Amino acid sequence: MPGTRPGMTAERSVVVQKRKLGNSGIEVSVVGVGCNNFGRRIHDVAAARAVIDRAIDIGITLFDTADAYGNGTSESFLGETIGKRRQQVVIATKFGWGSPSGTSRRTISRTIEASLKRLRTDYIDLYQVHFPDPNVPIEETLRALDELVRDGKVRATGCSNFSPAQVSKALDTSARLGTASFVTCQDEYSLLVRKIEREAVPLMQKRGLTLLPYAPLAGGFLSGKYFQGKPLPKDARLAYSSHHASDVINARNWALSEKLLDFAARTGHSMLDVAFGWLLSRPVTASVIAGAMTAEQVEQNVRAGETKLSADEIAELDRITQ
Repeated sequence: MPGTRPGMTAERSVVVQKRKLGNSGIEVSVVGVGCNNFGRRIHDVAAARAVIDRAIDIGITLFDTADAYGNGTSESFLGETIGKRRQQVVIATKFGWGSPSGTSRRTISRTIEASLKRLRTDYIDLYQVHFPDPNVPIEETLRALDELVRDGKVRATGCSNFSPAQVSKALDTSARLGTASFVTCQDEYSLLVRKIEREAVPLMQKRGLTLLPYAPLAGGFLSGKYFQGKPLPKDARLAYSSHHASDVINARNWALSEKLLDFAARTGHSMLDVAFGWLLSRPVTASVIAGAMTAEQVEQNVRAGETKLSADEIAELDRITQ
């Protein structure tokens, strides 16, 4: 495997580090598995099982999914595979994407039951609002989520893709109503996409939330497999998804990629090491949500999550990509 370090055995001796999700007390591995491939690019449960089982075997505890991924197939694959190992993992799922009034009390009461059934569990560790809903007052959503927490169906709640103003309003509303409040934000964040640093990250630090960064490799662009002037890697996400490719593949990012490849070569790291190590150096990061198609990719992600960049290396990466 290119860019990996030796020492991977049948069962790892290295203990994957853990961090807390906000003030919830829930601990998660610093590298999580993003399950959006299940039902999309992985269409059979056996292939999903290979990824999930290997992840648990080597110390990953966080699995992030959504009811919208594969129209529920992602949750179903996860539930079918985890089985008796439920107590070893933290399940994070999301709701409210693509459904009119998807965050209303009535809709939440239905979607939570559907997710619990697919996941084959009686509780969800982290239940996240997938996108802000302009059709439903945040008060209604927060009251509905609070009921789920009090009923024991949800341990903690979070938001995804919320603006800083929307996060602040939700936290202030929870404080005013006395409801359970968000403990996490899930946002796109990588060496190539740093816009949340302006307002969102300072807000998280001030209000005690932690971040679950998604797209840590910018759709795979930071995997070290993309080279300007050469064909895109076969079956790579950016090769088949024109939407993601149009966001990532541009002159600015090619120039940054060259600088990052040079940095990786000079410092003896893989591009994966650089991307994960930099994200985990940020104080607000709880766990890096990373997709995987194979057990081998899970192992690569875990190794990358063990990377400790020096202060000078982090400063140089900040200068390169700021």
